[in-house]
Amino acid sequence: MNIDTRFQTKPLTFLRSEMACWVGLFTVLLMFTVGSNWLDDLSNPIWFLILFLGLSAAILWAAFGVTRHADCLAIMLGEPYGTLLLTVAVTGMEVVMIVAVAFSGSGAPTVARDTMFSVVMIQLNGLVGLALLIGGLTHREQYFNIQGNTSFLAVITALSGLTLILPKLMPVPPWFLIAATIVLYGTFLGIQTMRHQGYFKFAETEGDDAVDHGHHGLILRPKPYHVALLLLTMLSVVLLAKKFAVLIDHGVNQMGAPVAMGGLLIAVLVLSPEVMSAIKAAGENRMQRSDNIILGATLATIGLTVPGVTIASLMTGNAVKLGLDDVGILLLSLTLLISLINASTGRTNILQGLIHLTLFAAFLLTVFV
Repeated sequence: MNIDTRFQTKPLTFLRSEMACWVGLFTVLLMFTVGSNWLDDLSNPIWFLILFLGLSAAILWAAFGVTRHADCLAIMLGEPYGTLLLTVAVTGMEVVMIVAVAFSGSGAPTVARDTMFSVVMIQLNGLVGLALLIGGLTHREQYFNIQGNTSFLAVITALSGLTLILPKLMPVPPWFLIAATIVLYGTFLGIQTMRHQGYFKFAETEGDDAVDHGHHGLILRPKPYHVALLLLTMLSVVLLAKKFAVLIDHGVNQMGAPVAMGGLLIAVLVLSPEVMSAIKAAGENRMQRSDNIILGATLATIGLTVPGVTIASLMTGNAVKLGLDDVGILLLSLTLLISLINASTGRTNILQGLIHLTLFAAFLLTVFV
């Protein structure tokens, strides 16, 4: 594997290649110094829009930077460690933003639930649907490892039911939710990285037109470099999350929009880089890679968000509501059922993609109507 070291002798190349990091850190410096009072008065809609678009762009740019370094490490580490690192990095940013929005301003108790539900719907319906449709139109049929996908979906189904459905039906002690998510997610990570790595590697029966796509335009540098820049770039997202939470809270209240809109905005913003990676993999006939990204991110969202938000709730005394309403429970149940049925076949086609996209349209209907 060739490791590029040009950044050691060409500082300008290094500075240009890490613009996502510098823009993120510059925005942090700006917001915490001269812009420390910019969020005090958001009554002017033009000023609000400027701040919202500016912070959104900075966070999105930084998120793409985090994803780029995670992708480089993924290539160097191989599967399943690479995809696991990517999903944990992206989900970590998402959890920070969920906690920031949930415990700022009016602190709507359903923000964490709405964001988790939005992520599940976006990932398992919107993103899966697009990946299957694009892959089906390009390659007709694609193949994946049944054991890996069903393992993902089994844990996703269990955790979704325990955290998004059970609290609707009965009071659930916080310690139980924390323990259940940590035990199941931790055990899954052990299965994925140690005992059964083969479940999550590219299926040997992947189409004949599957090729080695190399580094996909990425420049690989020493591992410590990518780790350091990944953490530094992610730091800007973490620090800007609190500021962005104020804007989301104000916008939702001023527009009279449903609280679920805030969760949807967070999910769309943070998941954008991951969406590009998953769709690109499907178009290149690497459906196992696409599935690992999508299902891994969905599982990580629940496995990391529930303990994080629940612990934060216990520490701050702010209430958190996790149970979905009846419509949400129906859509979640249909999504998980269809996903499990499709995973049992080991191959994909455009019909499966259209089914998931239809369910995603139904989810959007519940948010906007």
